[in-house]
Amino acid sequence: MKRTLTLLAAGACLFAGLATSAQAAPDVSLARLDCGTPPPPTAVNERFSDTFAYGELKIQFVFSCYLIKHGDEYMLWDTGHAMTMPNVAPKVSLVDQLAKADVKPDQIKYVGISHYHADHTGQIDSFPKATLLIGAKEWEAITSPKPAPGVNFKPFESWIKGDSKVEPQPIDKDVFGDGTVIMLRTPGHTPGHSSLLVKLPQMGAVIITGDAVHFRENYDSDGVPSFNYDRAQTVASIERLKKIAANLKATVVIQHDARDVDKLPAFPAFAK
Repeated sequence: MKRTLTLLAAGACLFAGLATSAQAAPDVSLARLDCGTPPPPTAVNERFSDTFAYGELKIQFVFSCYLIKHGDEYMLWDTGHAMTMPNVAPKVSLVDQLAKADVKPDQIKYVGISHYHADHTGQIDSFPKATLLIGAKEWEAITSPKPAPGVNFKPFESWIKGDSKVEPQPIDKDVFGDGTVIMLRTPGHTPGHSSLLVKLPQMGAVIITGDAVHFRENYDSDGVPSFNYDRAQTVASIERLKKIAANLKATVVIQHDARDVDKLPAFPAFAK
């Protein structure tokens, strides 16, 4: 009898703990930021398919970044083009966009970077107080004594010098430790490329692809751009994203496809 009462008490404590934990779970929300001026529609057959799969198809590319609010903490995903970039520079900086909702640069706890290309890293130097989350191989490329062409290392000076904090990620990263925001290892476009999984309370799971894919047809056909780092890794990463999307019934947001980015509200509105 005594043992039974002890087990019941333990069970009651467990359920009470779970209820408290559920009540205390932080609210998670997600919004899109404009991070570059769209170019004219681009013919994609030659450059974006190493098998010339797309014929006369033209795609309207865009440049997008994302703000995640986790309780009282903020994470920025990618930082778009620099304000000095000819033709495709953003019309409004990330700092000024965030100011519309009274979010200051120092409030950004994490900046997650999908990969080292300039259209994803151009404004990171506006957030030196943030902890940089980036694929380990991307960080190796950025900190190389002679960074390769295409590695946009200059905006990372504060992190390279050690004045800002960086956490290179060799595997997936559960950003807040509760499974709501996960950096996914998706190499292929670059050696240490990452995508982002965000689990929203009403909308459900959302996958933000980075450049694992560039447009819907690219995703549907497992297309590999001719300039990608590794073909086999690219195809494997697309397959992984598709399986995660199927298992979690996730909404897939392809960061460069104008048809996709509107699935999420523009900041300061948030999807939940």
